[in-house]
Formats: sequence, C-alpha cells, structure tokens
Amino acid sequence: MDFAPTPQQQLLAQSARAFLQQHCPIERVQALALEPAGFASDLWKAMAMLGWTGLLIPQEQGGGGGSMLDVVTLVEEMGRACLPAPFIQSAVVATSILLDASTITAHRLLSSLALGDRIATMALVEESGRFDWEPLDTRCEAPGRLVGRKLFVKDAHVASDLIVVARGGGALNVVLLPVDRKGIRVLPLDAMGGDKLFEVIFDDVEVKIEDLLASEGCGKDLLAPALRLGALARSAEMVGAAARILDLAVEHARVRVQSGRPIGAFQAIQHDCADLLRDVMASRALVQEAAWLVTTGLASDAGTAVAKAFSTEACLRVARRGHQIMGALGYCEEHPLHLFHKRIIAAGLDCGDTSQHLETVASSIGLS
Repeated sequence: MDFAPTPQQQLLAQSARAFLQQHCPIERVQALALEPAGFASDLWKAMAMLGWTGLLIPQEQGGGGGSMLDVVTLVEEMGRACLPAPFIQSAVVATSILLDASTITAHRLLSSLALGDRIATMALVEESGRFDWEPLDTRCEAPGRLVGRKLFVKDAHVASDLIVVARGGGALNVVLLPVDRKGIRVLPLDAMGGDKLFEVIFDDVEVKIEDLLASEGCGKDLLAPALRLGALARSAEMVGAAARILDLAVEHARVRVQSGRPIGAFQAIQHDCADLLRDVMASRALVQEAAWLVTTGLASDAGTAVAKAFSTEACLRVARRGHQIMGALGYCEEHPLHLFHKRIIAAGLDCGDTSQHLETVASSIGLS
C-alpha cells in the first residue's frame, strides 16, 4: 500500500495553495460569508480554467481524468482556505452520479460541468435530516409528477441542475431536473455554518422518462458510491481546515506573551499543539488510505466510514482546542478561526454524521 503523494499531486497541492492565497484570501472568505449568495462567479470560472471542476471527468469527455487521490489532495487545500464554492457538490458528488448514469443527457452535462458553465447539486435529505435513502417519503415516477420538498440542499441558488432522489418503481429513482423547470422553488435556510443551505419545493413538477439517470428503481446503485465519495471529500476538507487551525494556534503560541515569555514556552500549550498535530496527521492518513482504496478499485464503505467518523471527531477536537489556545482572540468574528470551526461542523454532518458512519463500521465487522 503506497498512497504517498506523487510528484504530480505535490505540484497540484502547491499550485492550489498559491492560487487560493492569491484569489481567495481569508479576508475575501469573511466578506463572502456575510453575503446572501456567498459565491464568487469569477473565482469559480478561474477554478474551471485550472481544470479543477472537471478533475474526476475523463479526458475524452472534457475533464482532467484525475483520481480520488487527486481530489482529496486538492480539497484539503480548499479546506485550508475555507473556500466558499460548490466544488464537492458539483465536481465530486453530482459528477460521480452522472459518470455512472446510463443516459445521454447525463453524459452531455459532464462537459458543461467540466468547463464550469453549469453547476449541479444533489437534493436528498428530507424531514429526518439524515443522508440516507431509507427515511425518504417523496415519490417520483417517470413519466409522472413530482410533489414534495427537500431540505438542506447545498448551493441550490447557484445550481443550474438538481439531482433529485425519491422513491419510485418499488425502490429509488434518481432524476436530473433543471432548476428553472416550472414548479421548482428554492428558499434559503438559516444556517450557522458557512454552507449555503436551501429548501427546494417541488410543486407538481413534470418528470419525463429521459430525466431518469438509471433504470427505474435502480437509483441506489448511483447514490451509494456518490455519497461515499462525498463523505471522503468532506473529510479531506475537514483535514485542511484543521491543518490551518494548527498553523494559527502555533503562530499565536509563538507571539503571545504571558508572564514575560511566549505561551508556547509553557509545557501545557506544547502538549496541546502536539495533540493538534496528532489529530491532523492521523485524520490525513485515514483519508488518504480511503482515497487510495477508491483509486485502486478496492473501495469499501467501511474504509470511508472510518475516515469520516474519525476525522469528524478529531478535527472538532482541533477546532475546540484551538479556541482554548487562542483565548478570547479566537472568539472574535474579526479572527478567521470561527470560519474554520463552523466549516468542520458543517462538513462533519454532510454525507452522513459520525453515528451513521459508525453504524457502517459496526456492520462491516458483524455488529448490528
């Protein structure tokens, strides 16, 4: 097993960090967080020109032909910058579904996603709040009409296409709908984190047979791998945010003077910083291992679940202890620490929370 970054991945990480430092400094992130849209179209277009939005799409379809190891390398840098963009929703989750879909419409959309001309997001969650298909009540037959609502749909205000998951054909249906189709309404939801979340209402929306992305009732085969990749990408994002918190905490410990010397000279602070480093490195190793399993075709639900469950708890520890090291400064809105903390909380809930992934791990070792 060798999942050490290749020279190409090291170059990708270096170039991504340089790009984000120039085009997405933390001051811009703070400003975008206060805006209702929270989205910079010029930044998205620049990312598309770099090939990021089509990283998972094969070259013959206009993409970069990258692997999941490439994606987690890139997303970790996005987490370090607290990038406000629908990359994971569109370039990872939605792209994964469309790549596995069996329709010509899905494959045509991939080139537009790669160019950054269109943005897709998934509408899955309902009243239960769980990223799971078991509690879904909304029904969708094709051809037919779609009535109901989806909650916590990310970046629906900038999306051009919705991938909607609903019951139909005795199992699951996954349909691709343009956001501007008659009967679809997008309403903003209040959220503490940096994610822009929306309620999407379907008021007697027409669903055509060509809107289906898989044979009727076979949506689970598209959904499960996409959620796995989404959980892995959000784990990498948490690692990046935690790594940035580590840097902020260490720098603060070097310059903050108490009792005549930097607080980093006190053993208690040194132990805290060592704990932050341990949690970041352990989370990164698990994420890279899970991405290696996906890239080599050995992917299992358990590997991704372990990475997501551990990273959620470990990165939250980093954020909380970072606040303790920073003291009152870390609780000021002018300081960026709160942005990374909120991003970790939001990412930890996306594509399955800790309890959901621990259930997957338990099932994989024979525990019910």
